[in-house]
Amino acid sequence: MTIPAEFVQQRQQKLASALSAAGLDALALNPSESLIYLTGLHFHLSERPVVGIFFPEADPWIVLPELESAKLAGLAYPLQATTYGEDPASWPQRYADALSGSAALKIGLEDNAMRLLEYRLLKSALPKAKFIDATDVLAGLRMYKDSIEVAAMQKAAEIAETALSAAIAQIKIGMTELEVAGILIQELFKAGSGGELPFQPIVSTGPNGANPHAVPSERPLQHGDLLVIDFGASVDGYFSDITRTFALGKYSPEQAHVYNAVLSANQAGHAAAAPGAACQDVDRAARKVIEDAGYGEYFIHRTGHGLGMQAHEAPYIRSNNPQPLEPGMTFTIEPGIYLPERFGVRIEDDVLVTPNGLRSLTTFPRELQVIGDK
Repeated sequence: MTIPAEFVQQRQQKLASALSAAGLDALALNPSESLIYLTGLHFHLSERPVVGIFFPEADPWIVLPELESAKLAGLAYPLQATTYGEDPASWPQRYADALSGSAALKIGLEDNAMRLLEYRLLKSALPKAKFIDATDVLAGLRMYKDSIEVAAMQKAAEIAETALSAAIAQIKIGMTELEVAGILIQELFKAGSGGELPFQPIVSTGPNGANPHAVPSERPLQHGDLLVIDFGASVDGYFSDITRTFALGKYSPEQAHVYNAVLSANQAGHAAAAPGAACQDVDRAARKVIEDAGYGEYFIHRTGHGLGMQAHEAPYIRSNNPQPLEPGMTFTIEPGIYLPERFGVRIEDDVLVTPNGLRSLTTFPRELQVIGDK
C-alpha cells in the first residue's frame, strides 16, 4: 500500500503532539505496523537492524542497511537517513553518528515490538537516555482510522464474506476441518485477499468448537455438529476478522437455544456501542444476555478487540476498560458460549464507530444456517 504523503505527514504531526504531551524527547521504532503507519515504508525484521526515530520538533530519522536505501527514493516528505554496510562491528558507530546531535533523554519504545538487538544499539548510542514504553502513545494514534484505512478494512470484510459464501457452498459432511480450512484459504485469495492473513483460519466442529482458538484438525465434519469458522482477509495491510457458526445437516433444540443466546448477545453489543459509550459497556451488555440465559460461566473471553493493521490492537472490549468509544475506532463484537467436550458458538462482526453511531463492516447473515448435508 502506498500511503499518500499528506496522510503520512498528518500522522507524524499528530505523533509530535502526542510525544510532547507524554514528555518524550523521541520515539524509536523497529520494523513494525507502527513504523509503516508513520512512514509508509515496509521493512521486515532481519539480522540487519532498522530503526526509525521521531522527534516532537524535528524531521524523523532512519538508520538502515545500504541495501534497503532504495526504498527512500522519491519520498515526498522529509526523512533523514544513515546507512551502514555488512560489517556488524561498524553498526554501533553508525548509530552513534546518526544520534550524535540528539539531546533526547527520554525515548519511547514499543515494548511488544522492540528487539534487544535494536535496543542495545540505541542504548550504546545514547547511554544516558531513559527508555520508556510508549505503546499507549501509539495506540492513541492508531485507534482512530482515517478514510484510507476504513476503505481498506471495508474491502477486507467484503473479501472475507465473498470467500465464506464460496467456501460453505463446497462443504460436505465427511470433510475434515483441515480440508475446510484449505478451501477457505483458496477462496480468500481468489476473492482478492492479500497474502498475509490476520491469522490461520480457525475451523472447529463438535467438541473442538468449545475451544475458542482451536487449530484445524483431521476431525471429520459430522451430521449434527456445529461448525465454527473464524478467519479474515487483508487489503493493503489492513485486516478483517469474522466468525460465523453453522449447523451441519441439522441442529438440536439445545444448540438452537445456545445459538440464539449468542446472537442476542451480539445484537446487544451492537446496540451498546456508540460514541461516548465505554468499552466495558459493550462487554457488559453482551455478557448480561449470556448470563441471563444461564451460560455466563461459558463465555470465557472478552467481547472484542480493536482491529486494523494488527488482528488484535486497541481498543479492547473487555470488562473494567473505561476507554470511551470515539468516531474512527474499529473493533470486533464476538460473544461466544463454549460447552466443554460438547460444542461452541461464536458470532463475530467488525464495526466502526461513526459520529452518529455504529456501522458494521461485516454483513454476512447472522441467523443459524444449515449446510453440508448434500
